[in-house]
Amino acid sequence: MESIGAYDAKTHLPRLLKRVAEGETIVITKHGAPVAVLAPYSSSERPDPKAAIDAIRAYRQGMKLEGVSIRELIEEGRL
Repeated sequence: MESIGAYDAKTHLPRLLKRVAEGETIVITKHGAPVAVLAPYSSSERPDPKAAIDAIRAYRQGMKLEGVSIRELIEEGRL
């Protein structure tokens, strides 16, 4: 993993992004101390939309109005 100073990173950002897109990871330093990492984006970090929808539906299953109407909630400012 290569390190590069912040000034050089700013100056050569397009070149660094090309290297990162090819799989390389680069540490950006400021006065010799690491402050950031340029790393390839991993699509596995994106949440699965279907799983999110399923989680919302599962959460809603436990929610009950228990005699309170939606209109009353709206008037109270809760919806």
